Amino acid sequence: MDIRPIRTDADYRATLAEIEALMMAQPDTPEGDRLDVLVTLVEAYERDHFPLDLPDPIEAVKFAMEQRGLEPKDLEPMIGRRNRVYEVLNRKRPLTLNMVRSLHQGLGIPAESLIKVPDSSHMA
Repeated sequence: MDIRPIRTDADYRATLAEIEALMMAQPDTPEGDRLDVLVTLVEAYERDHFPLDLPDPIEAVKFAMEQRGLEPKDLEPMIGRRNRVYEVLNRKRPLTLNMVRSLHQGLGIPAESLIKVPDSSHMA
C-alpha cells in the first residue's frame, strides 16, 4: 500500500479523487483498507487547513430552539425567569456557568460553543 502524507492542495485533490473511486470498496479488503487510511489522511488535512469555527453562543441557542420548535418559555428551566431568557436572547445578559451547563444538558449544545466569547457583530 503506497500511501503518502497530504502536503499540498494537489495532493488533497488527488486523494479525494482516489477516495471517490474507492467508495464502493468492501470492508476488510485491500481496497477497503486503503479507503480507510485515505479518509483518515483527508480528515487530518482538513482539520489543519479548514478548521471549523464554533458558532456564536446565542446563535447556537436560537438554532437549537428553532430546530426543536421551542419558545422562550421553554428555556425557563435552563436560564431562569422569562425576562432573564429574553435578556440572554437579546444579548443584554451573558450566559452564566449554570446556564451553560443547563443548556448543554437540556438542548445538547456543545459546551465549547456556549462558552465561546460572543461574536461582536451580533451584539445589540
